[in-house]
Amino acid sequence: MKIFLTGMPRSGKSTVLIKTIELLKKKGLKVGGFVTPEIKEKGRRKGFFVKDVFSGSMEVFASVDFKIGPKLGKYCIDTDAFDKIALKAIDFALEKCDVVVVDEIGKMEFFSENFKKKLGVLMLEDKPLIAVLHRDFVDQFKQLGKVIEVTQENREKLPEELVKIIS
Repeated sequence: MKIFLTGMPRSGKSTVLIKTIELLKKKGLKVGGFVTPEIKEKGRRKGFFVKDVFSGSMEVFASVDFKIGPKLGKYCIDTDAFDKIALKAIDFALEKCDVVVVDEIGKMEFFSENFKKKLGVLMLEDKPLIAVLHRDFVDQFKQLGKVIEVTQENREKLPEELVKIIS
């Protein structure tokens, strides 16, 4: 089962995923993959980490302070830092975990050709996957699993519903 969480910016997609990870772990399931928490300074977003949800390893992969690398909006992207954490996290999750999580399948992450290839492999696997999916990519992924739109109305109950589907 592959579940793709999509929705408008700030709708709670990543928060739903993080709460779902916590609930899956409480049920005794091993969860692997990565999330991309915001880096904030004085209430303003300055970039993003890429964090392995199993090991806790983390690197900055997008920042307003980076001067080199591909650029999306105000952020420059360090694809090497992203690959170092994200690809290893996905490989570990495929080999050793019950559930794979990805936050997110999006424009920043797609600057990594290695991630695109790994995603292709991941889509062929039978292992359960919960991924945050940028709304621009829904048409490309909807035939591969269940797409759920995160809204203000459903975001509080979604983590429990997702656990029921996955476990």
